[in-house]
Amino acid sequence: MSANIYKENDILVFKKNHPCGGNSWKVLRVGVDYKLECTTCKRIIIVPRFDLNKMVKKTKE
Repeated sequence: MSANIYKENDILVFKKNHPCGGNSWKVLRVGVDYKLECTTCKRIIIVPRFDLNKMVKKTKE
């Protein structure tokens, strides 16, 4: 398991697009789960750390 640790205010680019058309997310909260906000439509989601590592393609910040 990779130990990717993302910090608050990092911008993550996902492999798949969000239904609104955007694929970049801002990290709002870090812990066991990550709280993310879509940079296009401002939708907020909570993703477990293990699942997030599979979803991220790259980081912008």
